[in-house]
Amino acid sequence: METKLLSMFNGIIYKTGIISRINKRKDGVNIFFDTSIKLSANDIGKSISCDGVCLTLISVKKKKIEFFLSKESISRSNFKYAKVGKKVNLELPLKKGQDISGHICQGHVDGTAKLINKFKKDKAMIFEFSVKKNIINQLVNKASILINGVSLTVSKILRNKFQIWLIPHTLKLTNLSNLSNGDVVNIEIDILSKYVKKYINEKKKI
Repeated sequence: METKLLSMFNGIIYKTGIISRINKRKDGVNIFFDTSIKLSANDIGKSISCDGVCLTLISVKKKKIEFFLSKESISRSNFKYAKVGKKVNLELPLKKGQDISGHICQGHVDGTAKLINKFKKDKAMIFEFSVKKNIINQLVNKASILINGVSLTVSKILRNKFQIWLIPHTLKLTNLSNLSNGDVVNIEIDILSKYVKKYINEKKKI
């Protein structure tokens, strides 16, 4: 969300970071993560997905990386609730020729959702999120959705809420396993399903 360069992600998370410091500024915040993700000074300016929000790397020092978040990015995402010690999902931008195991993601958060229920189903976990009407109206059943930077599938759409299934592997590698009822996550709606649905709605008006 911060960078003007076009970067793409696929929502497959292998690395996370821990918020180690938050410096408030007049026009936003500088946020620091401790992470094992391999980055150097040559990567400064690179876009990185942080819980699904596309941010620009502004400094690297050993295993500590820094980003700036504007007031707009904070207001549109769950970073308004960021605290030191929180785990954040991290993903580097896709490279030419790289396999896409998830779906095409931009790091442009459409809004947030609140976890209202979770329960076990066989070996998987079902998470249920409540969302505002403008988000629920754009969701498509069985389409992809990005939650905290993780590529998932909408399994069921209900009144002002939706469900997803999480397998143990995904829970192990991401911060979704840390979620409790009431926690807020970032949402990016699948760009293809969003634009197709918009096109169909516009055709109905004609």
